[in-house]
Amino acid sequence: MFNILKQVGDYAKESLQAAKYIGQGLAVTFDHMSRRPITVQYPYEKLIPSERFRGRIHFEFDKCIACEVCVRVCPINLPVVDWEFNKAIKKKELKHYSIDFGVCIFCGNCVEYCPTNCLSMTEEYELATYDRHELNYDNVALGRLPYKVTQDPMVTPLRELGYLPKGVLEPHDLPKGSQRAGQHPEDLVKSSEKA
Repeated sequence: MFNILKQVGDYAKESLQAAKYIGQGLAVTFDHMSRRPITVQYPYEKLIPSERFRGRIHFEFDKCIACEVCVRVCPINLPVVDWEFNKAIKKKELKHYSIDFGVCIFCGNCVEYCPTNCLSMTEEYELATYDRHELNYDNVALGRLPYKVTQDPMVTPLRELGYLPKGVLEPHDLPKGSQRAGQHPEDLVKSSEKA
């Protein structure tokens, strides 16, 4: 008799626990239903990358002094710097520079520590290819500047969807000059300096 009552009690507890878990799952679902859509029609619309976005590295051949600091600070010794010593002027002459973006971890150490600022990060992130060897960029390919999202005539640039004003669901319907929700980082710094 007591065994049957215990089984019924266990079954009731498990049923309540299952109902609780189902309720938690539905709560997450209903929470997502009330959020703004964040779909970006990718090839035709692109989000504008943030100011400090670490995309493909840009290289300026004329500024490089072949010091190899970029190779020493790289966690995987990635940049390949080919140079010859010119005895007439007693300086290194850069012959070839390349980076394999199939291996690069985009840490930005080479850009940070370059003494002549010949390396910089761009906002290009579309590096997909069908052949892995195409990701090995030489100094000519590294020297090409990519289109900015805001200057590409084929793309509609979108601001970050998190910064849309409250109640606005479509970033395209935003009137010109409308105030964003929240503050810019520089406004936050100014307000903290005043306080």
